[in-house]
Amino acid sequence: MNNENDAVNKRIALLVATLASFLTPFMSSSVNIALPSIGKEFSMDAVLLSWVATSYLLSAAMFLVPFGKIADIKGRKKVFLYGILIYTLSSFLCAVSTSAIMLISSRILQGIGSAMIFGTSVAILTSAFPSGERGKAFGINVAAVYLGLTFGPFLGGLLTQYFGWRSIFIVNVFLGLITVIFVFWKLKGEWAEAEGEKFDFIGSIIYSLSLAAIMYGFSLIPAMPGLLMMLVGIFLLLLFLGWEIKAESPVLDINLFRKNITFAFSNLAALINYSATFAVTFLLSLYLQYIKALSPQNAGLILTAQPIMMAIFSPFAGRLSDRVEPRIIASAGMALTAISLSLLAFLNEKTALEFIVATLIFLGFGLAFFSSPNTNAVMSSVERRFYGIASATLATMRLTGRMISMGIAMLIFAIYIGKTQITPQHYPLLLTSMKTAFIIFAILCFGGIFASLARGKVR
Repeated sequence: MNNENDAVNKRIALLVATLASFLTPFMSSSVNIALPSIGKEFSMDAVLLSWVATSYLLSAAMFLVPFGKIADIKGRKKVFLYGILIYTLSSFLCAVSTSAIMLISSRILQGIGSAMIFGTSVAILTSAFPSGERGKAFGINVAAVYLGLTFGPFLGGLLTQYFGWRSIFIVNVFLGLITVIFVFWKLKGEWAEAEGEKFDFIGSIIYSLSLAAIMYGFSLIPAMPGLLMMLVGIFLLLLFLGWEIKAESPVLDINLFRKNITFAFSNLAALINYSATFAVTFLLSLYLQYIKALSPQNAGLILTAQPIMMAIFSPFAGRLSDRVEPRIIASAGMALTAISLSLLAFLNEKTALEFIVATLIFLGFGLAFFSSPNTNAVMSSVERRFYGIASATLATMRLTGRMISMGIAMLIFAIYIGKTQITPQHYPLLLTSMKTAFIIFAILCFGGIFASLARGKVR
């Protein structure tokens, strides 16, 4: 491929990855805003309602690493394309759902499609761009994620208020089709550096079942079946690690963690960061619509403050990480995030909306300075044949972190509110639940600063 064609394909790869990176967070954040409306239509209690968000995250996390490995073997573009197609079909099924069970089932299918997208988009970028240009590409890609998060609450609120919650999924169908067209007709070439390697089916099954058991158990705590399910999940996770150490072609090369400090601690930092921050939008969406009695549109508008900052500063942070050690920038971002979460723990029914907006701006700034440099550190710490699995591992940390974040929120709701619909008499308990969650998240993030600093130097 000559230099001109190479440059064109780099731009197309960036465009396709950016579209996909916008699509999934846009859907997630817009659905969060629509949850009260969905709950009302299907008469769902607080715990079941949180499964509308969690079922998607769980299925995506279960299949991410296996699809990352399949992409390295069979081709990243191929898996990416199938993922977009499944995602688009499942969005349509969500839009026409007639019950809570059908909606949650369609969200599970949507999670599988997202796993195929998440596990390959960053790997495609890493394959297309040389090391000196990756930070900038990752910065643009991360900015697209945050643009999705920016427009999600606002447009989601707007669509829910005027056209009903189903319109959110219809919009995703059209965005998915546009991405399919670009991949099919414009993106040239294929990347499969691990072609010929065997796929570890047994390891993949054990891995997926362990995540499912842990997360489902988490949602049942404090009841005894929940604890037992979590123990089963932890046992399966340990079994998976033992299997992978001995496997000839492991789905997840444990040596990436054992012998690569940068890779291990950068992924740990990502896990902690997402565990501490993902449920913020979910909790504030409920706070603004229940406690502050705002419309979905106005609640969504306030929630855009955080991702707007992330979208603005992520490309800058990514470029900076091409010149300055990523751990320094990412650790500073983690510290700012921890301070912001501490401030949110002071929320009450009289808290000024200006305080919430200012805190979200501060939180967005911290997250921008963590995410792009952290992605750069992970992808720059492995050789080419591991790009797919490294991309999938990082995405798994993000999704597992999001699951843990939602799991913490669900657990706190189960303890304080129980399985009941949120009505005005439950508002004091809702506030107590939120404060407890924000305190836990702030403590988590303070611990994450040390994981980020411990990663060592990339260059």
